[in-house]
Amino acid sequence: MVKRLLKNSAHSGRLPAGCRHCGKGQKLVLFVTGICPGKCFYCPLSAEKRGADVVFADELRVRTKDDIVQEAELIDAAGTGITGGDPLRVLPRTIRYIRLLKDNFGDRHHIHLYTATADVKKIARLSKSGLNEIRFHPPPALWGRMDGSPFERAIRASLDAGLDTGIEVPALPGMKRELEALVSFLDSAGANFLNLNELEFSETNFRALLQRGYRVKDDISSGVAGSEELALSLLASAGTSVSIPLHYCSASYKDGVQLRNRIMRRAKNIARPGDVISDDGLLVKGVVECRFPGRTRRAIMDEFGVPARLIRVDGEKHRVEVAPWVLEKIAAKLGQAAFIIEEYPTADRLEVERTRIN
Repeated sequence: MVKRLLKNSAHSGRLPAGCRHCGKGQKLVLFVTGICPGKCFYCPLSAEKRGADVVFADELRVRTKDDIVQEAELIDAAGTGITGGDPLRVLPRTIRYIRLLKDNFGDRHHIHLYTATADVKKIARLSKSGLNEIRFHPPPALWGRMDGSPFERAIRASLDAGLDTGIEVPALPGMKRELEALVSFLDSAGANFLNLNELEFSETNFRALLQRGYRVKDDISSGVAGSEELALSLLASAGTSVSIPLHYCSASYKDGVQLRNRIMRRAKNIARPGDVISDDGLLVKGVVECRFPGRTRRAIMDEFGVPARLIRVDGEKHRVEVAPWVLEKIAAKLGQAAFIIEEYPTADRLEVERTRIN
């Protein structure tokens, strides 16, 4: 039976453990490298990450192992999803990070990993490191003929090693027959799941998608027309003929549920007394932009009696932050520009809205 989730996502059978944690915002996203042997035309990686050997924990550029532990703590992570690029291209690093997470958060910290590599020896090393779940990403050319391929051997080796094992691919319109064959193959192999993602346009893949005739499904989505319909039809038809669990994850679910829940968890841990957390997990702040923030802070405190806990200097952005409800009361009497802003509670502190109030 197909069960509907929020934002039109759906699944048949039991959701993979990694997906259950992700939906609650409990997974640290650990990007271990942008290097990948695959040349998937639909790869959505940003220009900053694609092909670059960089490490990110969520939105935080990792410089030391402590950065990873701290970010996991800031979102109260119950697990980690290790991604890339391809994490198996930097296997010693990946294993080192898995052990780091297990050492700091215990065996119950669930770790899943994405890879386009079908190397049985590397998988054996991964299984001994503490990895819980592996998600293979075979190229589309193999979806209809997995029998006898390196991925068949890799999947069977992963299952034998005790890893929860499945495949995760985008639902490519026009490839229904190949995806049906993939479902049948995984079912016969005894795999644990197949995850289908909605195909999305990104800043780096949109030309390749347009060249192949793909179009956005509407004016407010990055999703590709026909991708969601294909995935849901596969769930509906496969439910009566195979036992393998299938899961469809929409683009809006990733942004509106997974990401929202994760940033809400982080916001609650980093919000200062003068911040307000919005319903979407953003931090609402009052800000005064000025040349001398330290001097401006002292002047505002002296003139308006603002408590020290509700006003601070933001040296990184060269401004004074004031509790928004306080700034709204005094903005008209200030000689400097005052704003109410909303920004993500993430390491990059992306500002998404700004309103001048004087």
